[in-house]
Amino acid sequence: MRDHHSHRDPGDGRDGFEKRPGRERGGRGPRVFAPGDLKLLLPALIAEQPCHGYDLIRQIEGLFDGAYSPSPGVIYPTLTFLEESELISGDAEGGKKRYTITDAGRLFLSEQSVALDGVRMRIDVSKRSLRGHDRPPEIHEAVHNLRHALQLHHGRWSAEEIRRVSALLNNTAKAIVDGPAVQPSSEQTQ
Repeated sequence: MRDHHSHRDPGDGRDGFEKRPGRERGGRGPRVFAPGDLKLLLPALIAEQPCHGYDLIRQIEGLFDGAYSPSPGVIYPTLTFLEESELISGDAEGGKKRYTITDAGRLFLSEQSVALDGVRMRIDVSKRSLRGHDRPPEIHEAVHNLRHALQLHHGRWSAEEIRRVSALLNNTAKAIVDGPAVQPSSEQTQ
């Protein structure tokens, strides 16, 4: 199996921008959390109220208005990591662990408050997307192409190039927010 990050043969007729099947990440649905988001969110939820892993799954589902529910295969390994990092502690109670925040976990949350705000903002954006306000596949593809172009550009960031690319991206973002330019119809110009 060929690594999708490997260089393409010059004669393969492709430009390096791959079509991805289905939705994001190979048809498994959109990525809801960025790497590290759960390591911030879970201690924050536990700090609000000690709970079991299943309760955390339900709480996260509630944050998404039922449009997304994380799998136990994502939650429990993250809880194990947080416990081993001494940010939370788990006490077995009736065969199920009940998690509480530790002093180190409280300190961690206070130090990461800005990052945690970012996680909550991404949840709000993802929630809207999962409720059907998602981008069309052509737009997903264009965003993927943009990310790919930025990755290919690594290491060549002079001050001038940073300004150029930053201006391109910011102007594009503004144009998207502003919406389509109003074209006068032929009836209005007559």
